Amino acid sequence: MKVALVTNHSEKSQKAMAQLEQELAAAGIEQDQAQPDIVISVGGDGTLLSAFHQYIHQLDRVQFVGIHTGHLGFYTDWRDYEVKELVKSLTEDVGHSVTYPLLDVTIEFHSKPDQHFLALNECSVRRINQTMVADVYIKEEKFERFRGDGLTVATPTGSTGYNKSIGGAVIHPRVNALQLTEFASLNNRVYRTLGSPMIIASDEWVRLVLEEADDYFIGIDQLNFQDKDVKQVTLKVAKERIQFASYRHTHFWRRVKDAFIRKCEDDEVES
Repeated sequence: MKVALVTNHSEKSQKAMAQLEQELAAAGIEQDQAQPDIVISVGGDGTLLSAFHQYIHQLDRVQFVGIHTGHLGFYTDWRDYEVKELVKSLTEDVGHSVTYPLLDVTIEFHSKPDQHFLALNECSVRRINQTMVADVYIKEEKFERFRGDGLTVATPTGSTGYNKSIGGAVIHPRVNALQLTEFASLNNRVYRTLGSPMIIASDEWVRLVLEEADDYFIGIDQLNFQDKDVKQVTLKVAKERIQFASYRHTHFWRRVKDAFIRKCEDDEVES
């Protein structure tokens, strides 16, 4: 087994990283940043997102493990005080893993080559200065003309992030689907959209045909860019999937409860 390490620059993460390197060396586990079998992120969900994009061309052979050093995250099964236990589990590895869906994003431009991306969380499209106008197609059939601030398409694991903050549903990652969510849509006697999140099946896709404008802002996980040449964006469930080594995989709904509910319940008990 060969392991790669990715961390952020916080003091707590650096301390956990130092202990992790010591424990790996003591266990005789080789570190290889170029061709690992396991990628361990030390930090939070953002750090794991960075690790995912760093090893995005090796998804068929690498598994990910997350160590969390801050607030509870959705991609991290281990805490910074459990480094010794994690390394022990590596030495007892039997190859078990769980896989989650990814988002396939193709951006077509008016006057330059297409660009292709994979996303772990979501892709958002919006305009900076004015109302965004886009024809929304499901497969090859036009569904609606959207007017508003923007649209986001999220994976199930990404459904707890930006998607949830704009009214989207939380979806279990075993559901192989995507979610299309509007934010700040215009709905009145003249303009009308569905106005609610949509769950898109794995054999369907979303195509956003954009009105020509010079201020489109596109976010793909942590990557953000602005471009005036965007013609359309096509989004679908990717053929690739991310693998998480399941040495100790936390139940998804327990993660959701820990992130959004448990502190309030604890406060009620204490009061």
